[in-house]
Amino acid sequence: MPTPPTGTSVVRAINARAALRLLLDSGPLSRPEIAAQLSVSKPTASHLLAQLRENGLVLSDGNRDGAIGRAAELFRVDETAAYTAAMDVTPERIATAVADFTGKRVGEFVLPTPEGEAVDPAERVHAALAGACDPLGIDPADLHLVVIGIQGAIDPTTDRLRFASHLPGWQRSGLTATLRARIGAPVTIENDVNLVAIAEMAHGAAGAHDSFVVLWVSDGIGMGLMFGGRVHRGLTGGAGEIADLPLPGAPGKAEANEFGASGMQALAGAPALGRVLAEHGFVADTPVAAVRLAAATDSADAVAALEETARRLALGLSAVVAVVDPDLIVLAGDFALAAGERLRSLVQHHLHSIVVARPPVVLSALDENPVLDGALRMALETVQDEVLSSVSGGQRPTASGESNSDDAAAG
Repeated sequence: MPTPPTGTSVVRAINARAALRLLLDSGPLSRPEIAAQLSVSKPTASHLLAQLRENGLVLSDGNRDGAIGRAAELFRVDETAAYTAAMDVTPERIATAVADFTGKRVGEFVLPTPEGEAVDPAERVHAALAGACDPLGIDPADLHLVVIGIQGAIDPTTDRLRFASHLPGWQRSGLTATLRARIGAPVTIENDVNLVAIAEMAHGAAGAHDSFVVLWVSDGIGMGLMFGGRVHRGLTGGAGEIADLPLPGAPGKAEANEFGASGMQALAGAPALGRVLAEHGFVADTPVAAVRLAAATDSADAVAALEETARRLALGLSAVVAVVDPDLIVLAGDFALAAGERLRSLVQHHLHSIVVARPPVVLSALDENPVLDGALRMALETVQDEVLSSVSGGQRPTASGESNSDDAAAG
């Protein structure tokens, strides 16, 4: 572990980290631009850039032609300084994305899961990572962090995946440790809806809030809770696992329905809502397709089906709102998004008729795969913070070969 900087080295380290963060956020930039934005002298900016180049974090990015005087040399972050990976695990496949140090996606791969087979998660994860990394010439073991989004929750006391009976082979103690050993790189397993909440706060519908919940409505139903800008996971990692939340009219654990569901999943998961839609004449290959049909018409049957769907979702949300009192509720998942604004407005109406607190209900604003999005953001922020914290306040050698501790530390 490097020795913590002291004295003027502390200020140098702070300035160097600020310069690196500035280049990550706004680069490429010239020396004068960095000096101006950090409020340091130009010689100090030159020293900071030299230090970051020696650490393999910054590169020259050519020159910017100016109208007067010589062209200014530009500097940018070395995107190859660190690579991270994100994975989205479902029963059908493992989707993988690799990002460089700047956050740019540079590799993607989808590994289908053999149908009806219990898999070795370590081998499948390694194969999916190799599929994304091999074209880039990267060894999965060289990744700085792999964040895996999964439909379940890791119990930190046992390192065992819970709430994931739909993923044969994944329920084992020491899962994270097993994956780390096989890949050879740091691994974090995170609940998929928690990752959606991270993405929603970063650039989605919850951008103006730091305390909100995401209700994910798909084949499974789940929730991500964000309090004060931090994901709330609970003592055993199960916060937000509302599929088994007891609700009036829903079977309990001891009396799960014929589909093995209980609580809110039995009442408001997509399979249950698909049956509601079918009862009103909206039959399709999937519940998502059926609710899309209902949302596209104003018939009496469509109104009744959507009202019942919204009532069930609002009933489950009312228990959460009564306890958590969030700033905002975000509806996400393919079923909720297929129903769109009609379902959102009905859910909000029914919810506000049940509870005293009246948080607004909004639709997710995320595109593509929000789980991968959140996982990449989590990985990137973690690794960038680690690299920034590792930047020391090195000392500039003088002509005599001795270190100079009197550099313009205060800028």
